Amino acid sequence: MSTTLYLVRHGQTEENAQSILQGHMQGHLSPLGIQQAHTLAEQLAQVPFDALLSSDLKRCIDTADILNQAHHLPMHTTPLLRERDWGSFTGRPIPDVQGIPFPADVETVEAMLARASRVLDEVRRTYPGGQVLVVSHGLFCRAIQAVHSGRTIREVDRMENAECRILELP
Repeated sequence: MSTTLYLVRHGQTEENAQSILQGHMQGHLSPLGIQQAHTLAEQLAQVPFDALLSSDLKRCIDTADILNQAHHLPMHTTPLLRERDWGSFTGRPIPDVQGIPFPADVETVEAMLARASRVLDEVRRTYPGGQVLVVSHGLFCRAIQAVHSGRTIREVDRMENAECRILELP
């Protein structure tokens, strides 16, 4: 009995539009991000979800609230679904840090993949055979897909804001 995971990246934020490394910052949906979430909500309105999980950061909670308008599910938030912790790079413009070695306080890829594996294990165990809507972040969604498919994060295509990918979890 497989579990179907609908993996969603949050809508565009003001910080995305400014190329800011958000990491564990809360983030604020832009008008475009709100529109993107409403468009996706229409596409997912008829899916009979059993559960809604979201990162505990504002940009994901706000996206999940919009997606949940047709479903009225209790929302379960968790820091396990947070974006990569960029440490002292958090809040900095991406162009300013490109080519600079990561400081020691940046979450490692290995730690992110271990967290993604834990998320998948918990979803399988908690919602066997269910349809689960998960709202997270761009890089962390790629980490989840990498663990699921046995690929590296670099081998997983970048997700657009408010994009949904469906994973079947055996």
